[in-house]
Amino acid sequence: MRFDVFTLIPESLEPYLNSSILKRAAERNLVEFHLHNIRDWATDKHHVTDDIPYGGGGGMVMKPDPMFNAVEEVTGTPPTCPVVLLTPQGRLFSQAVAHELAAHPRIALIAGRYEGLDERVRQHLVTDEISIGDYVLTGGELPALVLIDAITRLLPDVLGDPKAPQKDSHAKGLLEHPHYTRPAEFRGWGVPDILRSGDHARIDRWRREQSLLRTLERRPDMLESAILTDEDRKFLNQLKVEN
Repeated sequence: MRFDVFTLIPESLEPYLNSSILKRAAERNLVEFHLHNIRDWATDKHHVTDDIPYGGGGGMVMKPDPMFNAVEEVTGTPPTCPVVLLTPQGRLFSQAVAHELAAHPRIALIAGRYEGLDERVRQHLVTDEISIGDYVLTGGELPALVLIDAITRLLPDVLGDPKAPQKDSHAKGLLEHPHYTRPAEFRGWGVPDILRSGDHARIDRWRREQSLLRTLERRPDMLESAILTDEDRKFLNQLKVEN
């Protein structure tokens, strides 16, 4: 099985991948680990991979072009394997998901950083989104290692005891709204007009509604403990009626 990991700090993964069971599995050609620095696909002289978010707000957003260039050059256009984004907004990782992914001969993992990735990466490049829990880390490198470790140990002959995998045991808030950054137009996919309007009151409300919509679609259980305003509840009720 082959793992392709796309990251801004490949050196952070190397020590773990070169240790213990994972190292031995690679030496026995049971698994391959390929680390790719996203900056290598940035086209400017400073290898910039992030930019300020449309609509304002704190933090930086990873640009779509270096990410698309990197993943497509390595895995094909379109990619010929699952492209997994490590994100708190993804489906929860579990032993069942590990078994599901272990059935693939190759997997690409995207480890984002900063405030997040341009939404067009999520919409048009990523094929799966996975979270390792309801908390936020500084980047996707640790989650990538979690997936690699859990999946690799399920592969035939990796563990000394072939039956070992069969014996394994298995907050409050809303999911975040979509992010966009430059360029405004990328491969025909644009940024929502409201984020370029300069009307920050409308932008704030749009972001809130997008958070509510995304949480309702992906993690409706979180709404039970979320602090909601009357306007939020009205919006959610309208969504439920429409659906």
